[in-house]
Amino acid sequence: MRDLGKMLLILAGALAVVGALMTLGGRIPGLGKLPGDFVWRRGGTTVYVPLATSVILSIVLSLLLWLFGRRGG
Repeated sequence: MRDLGKMLLILAGALAVVGALMTLGGRIPGLGKLPGDFVWRRGGTTVYVPLATSVILSIVLSLLLWLFGRRGG
């Protein structure tokens, strides 16, 4: 039960961080408008693929998790 509780707390924290990023995402300059982010518009349909933004966020989050993981171990 103890491990399940710890996992649920980590999941809740991750969801809170993702929610905050989504809320503040429009306010961070350049986020979502990087050279590797693709937008296709045809007729009434728009397809948005934030490839570069996803890679940068993944690197930043990986570094943060790595740093916090080193402290606990």
